[in-house]
Amino acid sequence: MRSSHPRSAAVSALVATALATGLLAGTADAAEGAASADPIRIHDIQGTTRISPLNGKQVADVAGIVTGVRTYGSRGFWMQDPDADDNDATSEGVFVFTSSVPTVAVGDAVKVSGLVGEYVPGGASSGNQSVTQITKPVVTVVSSGNALPEATAINEYNVPAEYAPAGDPAAAGSINGLTLEPSRYALDFYESLEGMNVKIGNSRVVGATDPYSELWVTVKGWENTAKRGGTLYGSYESQNTGRLQIQQMAPIAQQPFPVANVGDKLTGTTEGPLDFNQFGGYTLVARTLGTVKAGTLAPEKTKAQAANELAVATYNVENLDPSDPQEKFDNLAKAVVANLASPDILALEEIQDDNGAKNDGTVSAEETIKKFTAAIVAAGGPAYQWRTVNPENNKDGGEPGGNIRQVFLFNPARVSFTDRAAGDAVTATGVTQVAGKAALTHSPGRIDPANPAWADSRKPLAGEFVFKGKTVFVIANHFGSKGGDEGLTSVHQPPVRSSEAKRLLQAQAVNGFVKQLLAADKNASVLAVGDINDFEFSATTQALEDGGALYSAIKSLPKAERYSYVYQGNAQVLDQILTSPAVKNFSYDSVHINAEFAAQNSDHDPQVLRFRP
Repeated sequence: MRSSHPRSAAVSALVATALATGLLAGTADAAEGAASADPIRIHDIQGTTRISPLNGKQVADVAGIVTGVRTYGSRGFWMQDPDADDNDATSEGVFVFTSSVPTVAVGDAVKVSGLVGEYVPGGASSGNQSVTQITKPVVTVVSSGNALPEATAINEYNVPAEYAPAGDPAAAGSINGLTLEPSRYALDFYESLEGMNVKIGNSRVVGATDPYSELWVTVKGWENTAKRGGTLYGSYESQNTGRLQIQQMAPIAQQPFPVANVGDKLTGTTEGPLDFNQFGGYTLVARTLGTVKAGTLAPEKTKAQAANELAVATYNVENLDPSDPQEKFDNLAKAVVANLASPDILALEEIQDDNGAKNDGTVSAEETIKKFTAAIVAAGGPAYQWRTVNPENNKDGGEPGGNIRQVFLFNPARVSFTDRAAGDAVTATGVTQVAGKAALTHSPGRIDPANPAWADSRKPLAGEFVFKGKTVFVIANHFGSKGGDEGLTSVHQPPVRSSEAKRLLQAQAVNGFVKQLLAADKNASVLAVGDINDFEFSATTQALEDGGALYSAIKSLPKAERYSYVYQGNAQVLDQILTSPAVKNFSYDSVHINAEFAAQNSDHDPQVLRFRP
């Protein structure tokens, strides 16, 4: 008997009862006493690859016990054969898509006739794996109140460390046609349990509860642990195989979905069918949900800069516009003052225009910035001044009508801004020399806005500042998003990361501009800051650093502290501050105030760098 699908004496008794009630009869005699054909079983439908060998075929009287019912979204139910075969690669569970609210209940013994199919959550263009299911079903309830098949445990002992097999080059990198090896690859292990009743025990929360009542745990408590309890995403080659998304079956079971932060513990037993969905891949849909034991995680506070230190920060404030609740402005402002210690220069990303997503041609963000800076003063912070360049309408990506852009805030009591023939949306700033030192032709100004690298994307904003008589150049960036990339559980292995091509071009453009500044003055202090939307080990970051022009300062932190964002249970770097060679002896802080928490003012953590120019 296969070890990954255990069958106890109780399950054996269940099989005997089911046989007695005709559950496993599968087919009727053909005619005039002819011997019946072997019944189609769920493991026959699932097969040993990701695609059912019966895909597109009609099946009749497939038997199982209902283990879960979904009354929302893709409506239907999960059923499982309680009598497992001896093949680890074949799942004993399957989803039955009813389209309308199912009339069965958990514990019903059923026979299902219908069409076997493969459903791709999010559509084929998403790159997601498919879910084997039975559609257009005719369902017969044989009996009710049956015990459920014993749940298969998912834990640190049976989830493989190796993530996925390499995709078949002859099939465009797809793993669909490969025979599952559940003892070798984590994705194969999870796929071999698709649709089955599974359970986890005490697990560490690595992705906070989101607005959709989902959280992420890891069943491997030791795997790439971040300093504050998350799970670090450190390279393309080494995936965190213990991560699993947790949802709760609707209608809500014994309790509302818990609010959990990273580092909390989901204790007790969480049990239910293993699904695959569009937004996260393999998901335990909890019929029985464990209890969250809260940890002690608190938002961080960075130390204040010394009198002779310049503090430069970057913060993605997530589509801020005047229609947002005053509470959001106040909370963001309090974070600037209390958590970021009122940095001297603050580069903001995702400042929207004065009426947000209303698409009426408005591009000014003056009201948004006034409201934010007033909230900072009210929170006890400095009276920041600001500089920005308004974009062309709907030319910089982001939420349609929102016209997001980068904005410089600066504390005039500590630092001054050098205004030089301020540029507009389509005018490129350049590099010149003033008194033998590098200078911008437009300050504030945009870097190479006509470059195709910036099509439908935020153009970098460059500014020239002076701190204690020393010039510092700051480039505020918001590179193209990862939208369109395939997920880590993609049917293609490795996944297709199509968005990287644009960010690579953007990084090359910024790197080229920094090299111009350094050619004019090799000792120029330059900081490229912002939401780079890519990892510190990525080709994007390597292109920014090319030739030693810049260095990603987050790499100066211990590995366990390198993250600014949490996505699908992976703590990762998206926000960065990069320094030119003249910026030495700096201190760096990724200030964790949002990404690890269910209550967020933004989905990004701000970054702060302090140095003496």
